Amino acid sequence: MGDREEARLSIRDWAADDRPRERLMAQGPAALSDAELIAILIRSGSTKESALDLAKRILSDAGNDLHRLAAMGITDLVGYTGMGEAKAISIVAALELGRRRRATEVPDRPSITSSAAAFDQVRGRLAELPHEEFWLLLLDRGNRLIQSTSISKGGLHGTVADPKMIFKLALDRRASCMVLCHNHPSGQLRPSEEDIKLTRKLVDGARLLDIVVQDHIIVAATGYFSFADNGML
Repeated sequence: MGDREEARLSIRDWAADDRPRERLMAQGPAALSDAELIAILIRSGSTKESALDLAKRILSDAGNDLHRLAAMGITDLVGYTGMGEAKAISIVAALELGRRRRATEVPDRPSITSSAAAFDQVRGRLAELPHEEFWLLLLDRGNRLIQSTSISKGGLHGTVADPKMIFKLALDRRASCMVLCHNHPSGQLRPSEEDIKLTRKLVDGARLLDIVVQDHIIVAATGYFSFADNGML
């Protein structure tokens, strides 16, 4: 194979297992090494070196320390064969975004460790509604709130909660736990047979996905009912 053919080799031409872009799409960015992430930014290497090998060499020169790599400027990076100005700018820009993200204050997220805490999160939205709504509290491993979201709206006597939609949301947000919430406009706090069946279905399905259904609370203007507190999970 001549240098002209070799020069055309890029990440797209690598073996499937060595393609960081494809691995990122299939497994998520957390599955990739620092070198693989940098190789995605570099996109293609030189006639003598793949983008991944070039990324490994640059990282090695930085002591495999992203902080030291971030201290390297465009002039330092373009000194490597196969690193043009555009590639160097991409790396510098990506590392600067990471620095800014770390510098941004992370807002406090409430911990949902009890039925009362879950009720506090949704009672303002659900307690006084004239129709039923089904809500989902998505939590991380520390039971901190990732997102509270409405799943469905219904009429006076019921609403439909689609398990597929619930599990998709949980997986998309990488939730480890969830709290199911819905209201009874009638003020009746005891769960219906439909509520019990749906809860069992969601608990069983979530278990297969390694997600914990922490509770299911029924909200009314007079208070709430907790499946967990009543030993029904």
